[in-house]
Amino acid sequence: MSAQMVLSLTYRSLVGIMDEPHLQVTIGGMTIKNPVMTASGTFGYGLEYAPLVNLNKLGAIVVKGTSLRPRPGNTPPRIAETPCGMLNAIGLENIGLNRFAAEVLPQLRKYQTSVVVNVLGESIEEYVEIATRLNELEGVSAIEVNISCPNVKKGGILFGTDPKMAHEVTSAVRRHTRLPVIIKLSPNVTDITVMARAVEEGGADGVSLINTLLGMAIDVRTRRPKLGNILGGLSGPAIKPVALRMVWQAAKTVKIPVIGIGGISCTEDALEFLLAGATAVQVGTANFVDPETSERIIDGISEYLREGRNQTVHEIIGAVSL
Repeated sequence: MSAQMVLSLTYRSLVGIMDEPHLQVTIGGMTIKNPVMTASGTFGYGLEYAPLVNLNKLGAIVVKGTSLRPRPGNTPPRIAETPCGMLNAIGLENIGLNRFAAEVLPQLRKYQTSVVVNVLGESIEEYVEIATRLNELEGVSAIEVNISCPNVKKGGILFGTDPKMAHEVTSAVRRHTRLPVIIKLSPNVTDITVMARAVEEGGADGVSLINTLLGMAIDVRTRRPKLGNILGGLSGPAIKPVALRMVWQAAKTVKIPVIGIGGISCTEDALEFLLAGATAVQVGTANFVDPETSERIIDGISEYLREGRNQTVHEIIGAVSL
């Protein structure tokens, strides 16, 4: 190969590198390689998807809700399909903090992807204890505080629908951890901006929204609820317009980063949330349909930025024209 050909190939290679848009975003003190995360409760602990997904490509893995002690979850049946979505009433079943720290986290540390631990409690003291113990664990990038689950009878939604309680649990967790604190907000409120402002004032580094909408389904043949818990959380494409509206409202209200969740199943969905003001997005129910959804969305965002001659993803965050 001639020197001229080598120079030409090198030049084209450098141009390609320079033209590649930057996808990095920062939430609190956590910088992730791209704005695509997996939503808690839809991706297990991440390890279950390792044979199907390149975990190193993801911006972050948000593990399933983790409590101080193991939880058995709700009485089956716990899932019901709906038009354009699904209802779930899993009840936050999980192996508990001790097993997560001993068995799961060491395996997750092998991947070059940020790990966000979604945490839940039935009291402020439980949230604080989990946050304090997570400080001691290597490989945790941030905490996502679940105050918004609609299918458990204690904690969760009680904190997520009361601004005063949301502020209290946020400030308590903030005081006891060095990690970035993201508060996951419930859509089952009158005004999402009130909740977003309350947790921002409590010291949150970011908010993620929305969690599932409270719903119900009935089997007309048996005349019984399709879920053992009677009520469950609605997720999937059906809730995207509601989620997008709330993300837009929250992003206009608070100065901290907003993470958009709700019915994201393709690149265009993710781009809508970014344009509405989300700094990052989480892919949830779509993981059950196609585990490679997140990877395709990452590639799609890069292509969109290249086509628009955007050098960074920040150029499109909040760029919706009104």
